[in-house]
This record gives sequence, C-alpha cells and structure tokens, in this order.
Amino acid sequence: MDEARPIFQQIAERVENDILSGALSEEGQVPSTNEFAMFYRINPATAGKGVNLLVEQGILYKRRGIGMFVAAGARERITARRRELFVLEYIAPMLAEAASLGIKPDQITQLIENQLSERETR
Repeated sequence: MDEARPIFQQIAERVENDILSGALSEEGQVPSTNEFAMFYRINPATAGKGVNLLVEQGILYKRRGIGMFVAAGARERITARRRELFVLEYIAPMLAEAASLGIKPDQITQLIENQLSERETR
C-alpha cells in the first residue's frame, strides 16, 4: 500500500489495473468488499468506499443479491480518463519545463525517441 494516498483510492486503482490487464473482464464479477478487506487487511467500509467510487464512475455495477460486476465499456472509460490525467500530470508540465529551457517541439520528439530506443535495447 502507498502511504501517500487514501487506501480506498488504492483499492479502486487496483481494480482498474486488473480491468486494464484483463485479469477482470467486462461483465465479470469482482471480489466482494469483505474479500478485499480480508486480502488487504483493511476495514470493510474502506474497501466499500473504493468499490463505490468505481460504481459512481460507471466502472462497476451491482447485481442485487449477487455482487459487483465490471460494467461494459469499463476498460475504455478507464483508459480515456487515465490518458487525460497523463496529459495533465506529465505532458503539460513537461512542455512547460521544455519551454522554460528553450527546448523546441522537434527536440522534445527526438529526446522521447532516444529514450524509447534506449528502453528497447535494455
């Protein structure tokens, strides 16, 4: 667990990661809040808060008396939201810093391509 962020947000993110990786499929059942609580050794109310966050976002839905399930289109919604966050948290600050350093867009592209090439050779 990451001490910097609330546990319920971490639970929600782990479920999202499982959806993105395919470990949880659309229309597939997710663990119950009690199962999350036991696995992560947290209060069931905290686990429930994480699950409910995903319900509010349309990522999960409840089948009365059965449990929680991954909503159709959940993977696309998660991907779209995370791409928006990626731009806000990484791209925008990077471009602002590049501008302050006088780095031109074509130079940024070249720097990124160089980093990708280095990663491929590792």
